[in-house]
Amino acid sequence: MKIYNTLSKRKEEFVPIEEGKVRMYVCGPTVYNLIHIGNARPMIFFDTVRRYFLYKGYDVNYVSNFTDVDDKIIRAAQEEGVDSSVISERYIVECKKDMEGMNVMPADTYPKATEEIPGMIDMIRVLMDMGYAYAASDGTVYYRTRKFREYGKLSHKNLDDLQSGFREIKVTGEEKEDPLDFVLWKPKKEGEPSWESPWCDGRPGWHIECSVMSKKYLGEEIDIHGGGEDLIFPHHENEIAQSEAASGHPFAHYWMHNAFLNIDGQKMSKSLGNFRTVRDISEHYDLQVLRFFMLSAHYRSPLNFSADLMEAAKNSLERIVTCGERLKDAAAKAQGDVMTAAEEENMAAVDALRVKFEEAMDDDFNTADALAAVFEMARLLNSTVNEGSTAAYVAKARGTFLALTDVLGLEAERKEELLDADIEALIAERTAARKARDFARADQIRAELLEKGIVLEDTREGVKWKRA
Repeated sequence: MKIYNTLSKRKEEFVPIEEGKVRMYVCGPTVYNLIHIGNARPMIFFDTVRRYFLYKGYDVNYVSNFTDVDDKIIRAAQEEGVDSSVISERYIVECKKDMEGMNVMPADTYPKATEEIPGMIDMIRVLMDMGYAYAASDGTVYYRTRKFREYGKLSHKNLDDLQSGFREIKVTGEEKEDPLDFVLWKPKKEGEPSWESPWCDGRPGWHIECSVMSKKYLGEEIDIHGGGEDLIFPHHENEIAQSEAASGHPFAHYWMHNAFLNIDGQKMSKSLGNFRTVRDISEHYDLQVLRFFMLSAHYRSPLNFSADLMEAAKNSLERIVTCGERLKDAAAKAQGDVMTAAEEENMAAVDALRVKFEEAMDDDFNTADALAAVFEMARLLNSTVNEGSTAAYVAKARGTFLALTDVLGLEAERKEELLDADIEALIAERTAARKARDFARADQIRAELLEKGIVLEDTREGVKWKRA
């Protein structure tokens, strides 16, 4: 298996630190609002990476964090007049709903920054003791960027050419030794959440959070660190500087980054009016369609989102589901424990396409080519599975097909379809729950219906629904 390593800028053979095991950390979202489709791309892709490692027989420890203390969270809390934890906890719940809709497997651990503050203080102490960090008179703690000689090795930037565009609160009267030094700990401001530390009451800088959470749940050295390419600099570069200075070991052996997602050829932004949340998409499509769309291009290639491409993804996914349903029906009727000679030949062709799928995934997780192999297999099975097929052939062919679609997180068999009367009954229950201000139950009903392919739309005339 080969993985493109951002660190070396080339594909490298994957060799785990510990045989048969994969330790994997993926940066999660800052939870101040519903996740957008830009957040969805790494969630879907790295979930697929994890699924493929599991398919290959690896024991995977998958950790993805929630950044639950941040300027945007604090601002949203102040606007609502609530504690920042109310905002972060609300959107962690909503994020997990969207991930479930996209068939993203739950992480083994979802650490939250606010629950790991003691570990951050400990790592900052170590960095200070080693001379990699220093405290200013106001209690701000900075990292000495130039002391880490390999700084810039991930982003391939020359230290002297870098600009200090770090994500941090701008502090008046900064006492930095160097403009490129970045914040490890910052003093509290009025009305902000804070924690006690040896330097001042305050909160951690963004970068130290992931270094500490990765170390705690995966160890000082990990196999894979992933995220969007926007995190390469400064976030992941700073993680390396912190972690490797503190431990004296390489931090992550393989750095993987997915490319950006554009909307109709433009960068997604609220100012352009093209901002799309995953929840927005779920109003119009089953989120399996979004997942298929995300996997239809190589993860290192920019991806353009548009209504036409989503419709194409919906139609393509339907071909996979149609084949899955055909195989399911055939399995219920087929008899015979021994394949015919013709079926043996067909099964060999199925196995050849499974190998083709694996070769695509082994080549830096090329999901686009893997999907092409799945479509070839669907065509083959549609033409070779019929009323006369033996149970032996149908079972083996179906098992192979479902195993590959499961690697991609695509559900190849339709969920049991609800009758119209059942849908109307659930909508009535949801309406009653909303009137009773039981919004948790109302959201649960919406999610249950969406899972069964029913999309709700709240309008002035009442609730309308359609099958996705």
